[in-house]
Amino acid sequence: MPVRNRFQSDLDTAVADATGEDLRTIRRRGFSLVDPHNVNFDPEPDLLPPQFIDWDELDRSRNEPVVRQPLRVARRVA
Repeated sequence: MPVRNRFQSDLDTAVADATGEDLRTIRRRGFSLVDPHNVNFDPEPDLLPPQFIDWDELDRSRNEPVVRQPLRVARRVA
C-alpha cells in the first residue's frame, strides 16, 4: 500500500474513532491534514474567508466581566 494511501487510511480511522462516525462516512467527507500557514492549500479555492475558528482569539474579543464593577475613584491621602 503506498504511503499516501496508508496515511489517509490511518487519518480516516482516527477521525472515525474520535467522532464515532462510520468509517465509510468519514471517507466520503474527505478529511485531510492542513497546514494553517499554507494559505494556498485549498484545491478548490473560493472567495470565502478561511473556514476555521481561532477559539482563543474569539475568547479574547469577548473578554468582558460577568458583573460590571463601578469605577473606583482614587482617593488622595494627604
